Amino acid sequence: MKQRIITAIIALIIFIPIIVAGGIWIDLAAIVLGLIALAEIFIMKKRLLVSPETLIAFIAVIAMIIPTSWLSFLPLWIKPPFAIYILIMLLMLFTVFSKNKFNFDDAGVFTLAILYIGFGFHYFIEARMDGLVTLLYALFIVWLTDSGAYFFGRAFGKHKLAPHISPNKTWEGSIGGTALAAILCTLFVYFFPIDGIGTVSMFFITIVLSIFGQFGDLVESALKRYYGVKDSGKILPGHGGILDRFDSLLFVLPLLHLFGIV
Repeated sequence: MKQRIITAIIALIIFIPIIVAGGIWIDLAAIVLGLIALAEIFIMKKRLLVSPETLIAFIAVIAMIIPTSWLSFLPLWIKPPFAIYILIMLLMLFTVFSKNKFNFDDAGVFTLAILYIGFGFHYFIEARMDGLVTLLYALFIVWLTDSGAYFFGRAFGKHKLAPHISPNKTWEGSIGGTALAAILCTLFVYFFPIDGIGTVSMFFITIVLSIFGQFGDLVESALKRYYGVKDSGKILPGHGGILDRFDSLLFVLPLLHLFGIV
């Protein structure tokens, strides 16, 4: 517990100034976090981090994460999303020349990881570009849902939510976490409105985002269970890896775009 608290304090000391400053700082942070998260998946899969296929994947995820304005000088045919398609085709082409050291299943995992992490951290940047309030809203949804699920689960939890994937989670904790996030985040946007969306609408949107944030947590739990690891990485002592901390956000942030928030 002491190690978790120390790590959390250090992380917040670094993270808070970055999200407040925004701009190039949030762009670079998203790229670094995305690369680390992708590397964690490769390590879980026991793939070398220095190889032609991982290099292609790293380039692809950077191309997905960076703001569109960074590539405005490039011709249309090498801008995302077509550039991402070209890189994914290169991954598939590599299966032909790798003598089965890199196969179609591997290319599928790499592609899914690129899309999963790339879209998530791209909208991390987009949310901050929309405004500090928008990014804080997304962060509060995840933090309040997690906190509420923990405390309500400990107090009232009796029915397991997904025992085969995450045995400690309960339906009572899940519902309590979503209720807490919906109430407090709606109050937050009431006092700090997000342009174009009313308070009542934000209440129901928050419920949906909280639920999908929990799906993101469960997906990452299933990923770790499949690869037989406790944590996605060790970069955050006491907390695990970057995927362990951003799994819910990677589901929540792209949905902000779906609801017209970013």
